[in-house]
This record gives sequence, C-alpha cells and structure tokens, in this order.
Amino acid sequence: MQSKATTVAQYLAELPEDRRRSIEAVRRVIREHIDPAFQETMQYGMIGYSVPHSLYPAGYHCDPKQPLPFAALASQKNAMSLYLMFLYGSDAERADFERRWAKTGKKLDMGKSCIRFKKAEDLALDAIATFFESVTAKKYIETYERQLKGPRGATPPGASDRSVGAAPQKKTAKKAAKKAAKKSAKK
Repeated sequence: MQSKATTVAQYLAELPEDRRRSIEAVRRVIREHIDPAFQETMQYGMIGYSVPHSLYPAGYHCDPKQPLPFAALASQKNAMSLYLMFLYGSDAERADFERRWAKTGKKLDMGKSCIRFKKAEDLALDAIATFFESVTAKKYIETYERQLKGPRGATPPGASDRSVGAAPQKKTAKKAAKKAAKKSAKK
C-alpha cells in the first residue's frame, strides 16, 4: 500500500502507533549511520533515501526525474519493509551483509533487496547500522553505473550510458519491443 503522504512527518503520522514506533526506530538507525550525501524524502510512497540530482544529475535510469534510490522504509499491508538497493546490485556486499546478520542470531526474512519485519525488534539493527556506515553515495553511484553497463562493461539493450550528467534515454525498452514486433510481423 503506497502512501500519498508528501512529507516524512505526514507519512509517520498516518501509521498505527505500533508500526510508527518500529518505523521510527529503524529510521533513527538509518539517520545516525547514513552518509550525509544521501537525502531523506518521500519517494514511491515510502520514506526514501536517495542520491540527489545535485550529486547525480542523471537520476534513476527508470525515471530520470527521480533521484537515484538507495534505500527505502515502508509500512505495507502484511509487514514493514526495509529496501537496500545496493545489496541487489552487489553479490559480494549482499553475502557480507548476510554473514553479519547471521552472527546476530536473528532470522533474516529477505527478498532481493527487501528485508521484511513485523517489529523493529525482529531486525539486527547493528548489521543495518554497519551497512549504512559502509556505503557512501560515491561508492553506490560507482556500483550502480557498473551494474547498468552489465557484466563485461557493455551497456545492456534498452539501457543508456547513465554516467553523471548524461542525458536521459529517449527510447524505452517497451518502445523497442514494439518496434521489433512490428519488424518481425512484416517479414
């Protein structure tokens, strides 16, 4: 469930008390340990932590008008979630994160980048703090750009060279697929 809140304070105010306490506890850990180059905003109906356009003008490749998302914190229908996009893009960092988490003895309920929890006490907050301390905005941008280029440094089909200051790509993957389908139908 996406919130329509436009500020973090508004988002927190609309949460039930038990969820607000948990979200605030996780948010406090994030804010105490995150690189100050990241900004806290509302993004995609969640509390978001992103690289601002002032630091990375190209923005998010899926929507260049959006700043580059790094992490998000959300109260959803069945649980709360902490999204750590950096872990989605780095197998080594993810393995390191999972090792640190395992040492705490807490159960990790995680998808590709999403840690699901029912209350803040379910989380290994020390592992989360260490994660936020270890990833600077500069390191995240470098990893993000490497991921966009693919495993051998080649830009994958439908992606553009998203280096800092690059102009947004005009043709979307959807348009490219339609064009390919039309070409195939003509044959």
